[in-house]
Amino acid sequence: MSPQKSGQKSAGTITVAGPRGPVSIGADHEPFVIAEMSGNHNGDLERALDIVRAAAETGAHAVKIQTYTADTITLDVDSPRFRLSADHPLWPNRRLYDLYTEAHTPWDWHEPIFSLANELGLIAFSAPFDPTAVDFLVGLGVPLMKQASSEITDLPLIRAIAGTGLPTIISTGTATLGEIDAALRAARQTGNEDVVVLSCTASYPAPPEVSNLRGIPVLRDGLDVQVGLSDHTLGIGASVAAVALGATVIEKHLTLDRADGGVDADFSLDPGEFAALVTETRIAWQAMGEATVGPKEIEAEGLRFRRSLFVTRDVKAGELVGPDNVRSVRPADGMPPDSFRDIEGRVFRVDVEMGTPMSLDLL
Repeated sequence: MSPQKSGQKSAGTITVAGPRGPVSIGADHEPFVIAEMSGNHNGDLERALDIVRAAAETGAHAVKIQTYTADTITLDVDSPRFRLSADHPLWPNRRLYDLYTEAHTPWDWHEPIFSLANELGLIAFSAPFDPTAVDFLVGLGVPLMKQASSEITDLPLIRAIAGTGLPTIISTGTATLGEIDAALRAARQTGNEDVVVLSCTASYPAPPEVSNLRGIPVLRDGLDVQVGLSDHTLGIGASVAAVALGATVIEKHLTLDRADGGVDADFSLDPGEFAALVTETRIAWQAMGEATVGPKEIEAEGLRFRRSLFVTRDVKAGELVGPDNVRSVRPADGMPPDSFRDIEGRVFRVDVEMGTPMSLDLL
């Protein structure tokens, strides 16, 4: 049963065509969990396919790759502006062209990756980084697409992605609220309302203390859009917390083993951790329940065993009520415990057996 989200605003449910039928994304459905492969294939197609198999075993809903080449994403130039910072935690002073050459997923790998994913029941899709990649993915029949964080100001690219009519995910790392609003408007200008915005910190890895997950309901309510999390923190805690704050989509990097290395390994989950992510985000969603306070139907047995006043030994008519013969115990069939002060010192009018619920009829 879907937990209710009483008191929360939420955009409408988005339906994605899956290999085994439609999959719904929204507040009334369990979190849509995406396994991001990125560069964790380490340049090996067989490893890429093994990551797809691992993603299916974890219970993820989707596996995602990235569609670019070094030439479509940057220029083959060696100057400071085309290099990462010397103090970058993962890729210090790396030339962009070299990094993207290493990390990219060859386009002729897409079809076998997508085919295996579909065979295993996974939704397979990608983030295109230029219009040629959009056309290529449409030709492969992907059921949704994603806009990467660094491309959020490329409004023509957003229009090209959303203009396909496919559900569109927009990641917001580095973006101001104004830039997020502009990107969302660009997508909606195409007539496409099936858009999810992902809260994201574009740091690899991202420290939990800068994740600002409290911004999730702000984006959801302010922009009337579904919001998820593209999570680059270590572990699964941030993703679980995001679901409790209303995230409907969770994206996390998956690798076979961090010890194998690779451009994204340090901030990726291994398959066991990813399976825990799927399980715990689902539990967080289920636990949200309703915005109400009070006893629940499932607590009926617990209500029976609240404390109440009982006669604790056999008494004779004429005895006085006192702590030696009446006290608060479980179950809840007697008078409320606080009523003892009203009846202490009064007289039993009849003989009473031990274990009798206390009531005024006995006095």
